[in-house]
Amino acid sequence: MRARSHLPLLAAAALAAAGTLTVPAAAVPTQAAACAGYVGLTFDDGPGSGTTTLLNSLKQYGLRATMFNQGQYAAANPALVRAQVSAGMWVGNHSYTHPHLTQQSQATIDSEISRTQQAIANAGGGTPRLFRPPYGETNATVKAVEAKYGLTEVLWQVDSQDWNNASTDAIVAAVGRLTNGQVILMHDWPANTRAAIPRIAQTLAAKGLCSGMISPQTGRAVAPG
Repeated sequence: MRARSHLPLLAAAALAAAGTLTVPAAAVPTQAAACAGYVGLTFDDGPGSGTTTLLNSLKQYGLRATMFNQGQYAAANPALVRAQVSAGMWVGNHSYTHPHLTQQSQATIDSEISRTQQAIANAGGGTPRLFRPPYGETNATVKAVEAKYGLTEVLWQVDSQDWNNASTDAIVAAVGRLTNGQVILMHDWPANTRAAIPRIAQTLAAKGLCSGMISPQTGRAVAPG
């Protein structure tokens, strides 16, 4: 998908304990309840002009996410890729120029994926292990190239529709449909998505869910490891 292209105490406590989030001592409960499950928050199409604001909000509300970056933007904004990693996010591959991969030759698919692997690594984002095909479009050829680079394909169970001008209320409601292990599609650039972050944190906390990493083995959200 592309069109542009208070604080939950549970999540805060976990991150504070890990040294990834600084919060006032009074804000962290003495004993944080265990997470009832984990969900995968994902943001496609970055990094770009909205990335810094998005990262600041995610950090403020104790959330972690997987950022599926386009290679062209990673190459153009290496400092933002490093900022994603510094903020505790995971970085995935979302192709170089966001084409319809199922309409491309195997050589073009290979180029789109391999150049993005290199761009993200060069920017300090590490070597991605997760791949999200643009528009969620995949086939046997795409999967074969993914396998060549050791990538796990990650789609989603819930589409926030933020790419389709969904309201902040609608984005929050979409997050509310997530269950343990599921992944939601969001994007780096919509203002409504950034505005939804505080309420996303509240919604997950109310359900006893924490934001987790996406397992390269299963493609499902699991506890950060």
